Amino acid sequence: MSKIRIYELAKELNISSKELIELLSEEFSIAVKNHMSVIEEEDANLIKEFLSDKAENAEDDKNIESAVDENNDSNNKSNKNNKKSKSKNIPKDKESEEEEKIIEIDDTITVKELSEKIGKSSTEVIKQLIFMGVMAAINQEIDFSTAEKLAEKFDVIVVKKEKNIDKEISEQQEEEEIESEDNLQKRPPVVTVMGHVDHGKTSLLDAIRKSKVTSHEAGGITQHIGAYTVTINGEKITFLDTPGHEAFTAMRARGAQITDIVILVVAADDGIMPQTEEAINHCKAANVPIVVAINKIDRPGANIDKVKQELTEYGLVPEDWGGDIICVPVSAHTKEGIDTLLEMVLLTAEVQEFKANSNRNARGAVIEAKLDKGRGAVATLLVQNGTLNVGDSIIVGTTYGRIRAMFDDKGKKIKSAGPSIPVEILGLSEVPQAGDKFNEVKDEKTARELADGRKQKVREEYLQSTHKVSLEDLYNQIKEGKVKELNIIVKADVQGSIEALKQSLQKLSTDEVKVRVIHGAVGAITETDISLASASNAIIIGFNVRPDVNAEKAAEREAVDMKTYRVIYTAIDDIKAAMLGMLEPDYKENVIGKAEIRRTYKISSIGTIAGCYVLDGKITRNSSVRIIRDGIVVFESELASLKRFKDDVKEVAQGYECGLSIEKFNDIKEGDIVEAYVMEEIKKKEL
Repeated sequence: MSKIRIYELAKELNISSKELIELLSEEFSIAVKNHMSVIEEEDANLIKEFLSDKAENAEDDKNIESAVDENNDSNNKSNKNNKKSKSKNIPKDKESEEEEKIIEIDDTITVKELSEKIGKSSTEVIKQLIFMGVMAAINQEIDFSTAEKLAEKFDVIVVKKEKNIDKEISEQQEEEEIESEDNLQKRPPVVTVMGHVDHGKTSLLDAIRKSKVTSHEAGGITQHIGAYTVTINGEKITFLDTPGHEAFTAMRARGAQITDIVILVVAADDGIMPQTEEAINHCKAANVPIVVAINKIDRPGANIDKVKQELTEYGLVPEDWGGDIICVPVSAHTKEGIDTLLEMVLLTAEVQEFKANSNRNARGAVIEAKLDKGRGAVATLLVQNGTLNVGDSIIVGTTYGRIRAMFDDKGKKIKSAGPSIPVEILGLSEVPQAGDKFNEVKDEKTARELADGRKQKVREEYLQSTHKVSLEDLYNQIKEGKVKELNIIVKADVQGSIEALKQSLQKLSTDEVKVRVIHGAVGAITETDISLASASNAIIIGFNVRPDVNAEKAAEREAVDMKTYRVIYTAIDDIKAAMLGMLEPDYKENVIGKAEIRRTYKISSIGTIAGCYVLDGKITRNSSVRIIRDGIVVFESELASLKRFKDDVKEVAQGYECGLSIEKFNDIKEGDIVEAYVMEEIKKKEL
């Protein structure tokens, strides 16, 4: 049920907060502390009804009084005086409006500004502050609570100024969604090229750029700003020159869905490789249409049909095979098929109907940004809606600025840019992050206020607990309706384990929550996996694999839940239990240190001894250990011995060398990582 503050209701009823508080106490037996207290809307309606009836009765009394007045003039004065005293609380008393003043302030205010707002001299205000025990000079700032207490002494109500700029921006975007078709115009599609390393992504982009961009430039030099626009058959296409799916997903994790179409490059002589599969999964998670460019068709071992066959295994069925995926054979080397590829991109764009309104405030996203020694903060922006002009004030994530200069993808100075056009701008206060959204606002002051508010909000969110999905809290999030789909990323030591886990996990779907395995691959858990999990709010399950150092740091930073298992059924049981709210984490694994094996020694009576260097944390004699080779767990056991030189020791700290042997395991190799861990019992919380 909605609530209303006392001062707001008093303003609506045209009476003072003091009178309203007395009325609540006397007539309704509702005790409230002050003007900032809240009451239920139901009670507020009763008060309105009560005062309305009272006003009507007063009007009736007045009419009776007039009639009596005509017959008996002598009693007129006494009747009027009685009525005045009875009508003290009628909501027509203008005196109350004068005696009570409401002012809006920010979180802090200077003594001088406050004295001006409440209409008192700064000497009087400072005097009252001294009585309150606050020593403040005329230009010193005081906080909101101090200002509120001080204002009460002068019969003034202080309320916090509502910053509705963010709200205005979100309302503006809502308007865009329901915008009239008459205002919308066709805009160029924004395209990202993805695929496996060495399959010709860069060569293809270079071939497109040289044939469609560079030939029109003086001296054939292209100004690199991370994006460029090409023209084919009178239609424009904007290409994002990003370094693959990691950047694509990092942008999506920041809420910037800027790519309209993805060109997936697959080599005709190589077929689908691990990074190709990753790119497909990233595109599917983002729900972006794919056009497949089968590159290197000029190579001797090229087999287009084999590539098409492999694509069907990932749910991408080519058009000529009865599906809806456009496949174009191309050669970046001979330029064959490039025009056809671009025509197919335009055809896909036509089907998708990408439109925007250029006659409104600009909004979009940051493609890339850097700090230039001579020019300061430089950012490449992609305008997604509206028109951006030189001189406009913009808010970009937690930074702001006024556009001093704007350049197109050829390095030419321009004054304005419409939808789907990439531009490089100067004039921001700080360097923004790639993927940050930007919005045009009315002036620089507004932009600065909003940026400060966002910075504060980021700090608060960082201090508060994250809302990312985790197995421990999964049941609560399902019940609260926060989770409708449980996205899972599976990493394992062999392909067979991935398939088995995928099928078993997807069978756990219920009416309340659908389990989706959005990505599965062989190898260690990497930073790319963390990026995808963060963007898709997914849980990572590792089977016989471990995260690398960068992945661990990224998981901690992005609050991504990672679980590693040695037994496939334990993983399935844990997720099933989490969905039913029965997961009981009795024990938690705590990794205490890592050591790298630098040298191995074979001793006939003992076995293999490893000469190690402790990279992180510490290795203790009583810890459990696992041997990790190329990110994959090859064995788990206990330490048989731990030595420094010839002495047995209890522990060896980071930065020191040691010798160790592992219980029942001699297949140690140089470069292996020894990870030491202990299992900690989690005490049950008492109810």
